Amino acid sequence: MSDLAKTFAKTKLSSLPPPPPLPEEDDDSSSASSMSSTGTVIPSHSLRPAPAIHWSEYFAQEFYLEQQESNGKPRAKYHVYITPPKDVKSPVLVLHHGAGSSGMSFALLAREIRRCMPELGILAVEAREHGSVVYDCQGNIDRDLSVSLLSQDLVSMLHLTAAKLNWAELPTVVLIGHSLGGAVVTHTANTNSLGSKLLGYAVLDVVEGSALEALTHMQTYLASRPKSFQSLPAAVEWHIRSRTLRNPESARASVPSLLLQNSEGRWVWRTELSSTEAYWENWFTGMSGKFLSGRGAKLLVLAGTDRLDKELMIGQMQGKFQLQVFPASGHFLHEDQPDKTAEVIVEFVRRNDRSMLVLPPKVADLLAQGKKV
Repeated sequence: MSDLAKTFAKTKLSSLPPPPPLPEEDDDSSSASSMSSTGTVIPSHSLRPAPAIHWSEYFAQEFYLEQQESNGKPRAKYHVYITPPKDVKSPVLVLHHGAGSSGMSFALLAREIRRCMPELGILAVEAREHGSVVYDCQGNIDRDLSVSLLSQDLVSMLHLTAAKLNWAELPTVVLIGHSLGGAVVTHTANTNSLGSKLLGYAVLDVVEGSALEALTHMQTYLASRPKSFQSLPAAVEWHIRSRTLRNPESARASVPSLLLQNSEGRWVWRTELSSTEAYWENWFTGMSGKFLSGRGAKLLVLAGTDRLDKELMIGQMQGKFQLQVFPASGHFLHEDQPDKTAEVIVEFVRRNDRSMLVLPPKVADLLAQGKKV
């Protein structure tokens, strides 16, 4: 939320030209955008979206994975998108979205990763209240969004996917999370629930300090978002023109998955973010310490170096994690610059996956081949 303060401090609003009228919208207390994206709301005048793009352009399969209790009652119905790895030796990237977002926010990133490294598998999951449904022991919908339960859901989706695809065992896994998803993957890495299968984890544009700072402004921010849209193209256009998303193709792919059509034919947010306030501090408190202490290689990708808090600054100087900064991106950096994000992630995987290392030949083998050493 510090980005927003800086924007107002440096900009005289009266000096800006008036923006063109936006599509018909209403005000609301929910949003598809995440906490630190408010500083990116700068009107753009010329972009016009095309129709929405289907998930099959970016992923091989879409699954609704059902989980049952021992008594046969439904426990959960998880929604995921999957492109399987080339073979059992190839890692799988498990992608977790931010608050109010969806698995389709990784659509362009998934395509670019596969273009750079076709053998990788990609599993984009959707959290409860964001496309997946979890039930409590009484059969009611469980809306508890505490980070520990979201982490358990993430691990469950991975194991259910493995069973669905008949994998003999889990492949090597790299966890990647944006915003809230970064808190979830960081917590998961600290639980050691994936054991030796966890190669590493990457966090996209969230750190504890700036996230907690943003919480005091969140309800005001959410109240400024539209309540509904008259059409999906209108919703896509709003995201582009408000600069919430800076990549029109990504907006066309991801925005429709954030909305549901009501009985009046208007499109409303699928996730009511204002109702999740009780969990905001739980998501991010202690995140920096967990990020630094978790097992496996660590990558932090930010849209600005000013978002590093003191604990992470010290960790960076000690070489505990890899840091990459995309200053030209907004908060949704994986949507704004999917090609650059993919390059960084692929290089991270290649550097840390021992199965991909090409070792020099042994001296004995060279001598056996008659070569001088």
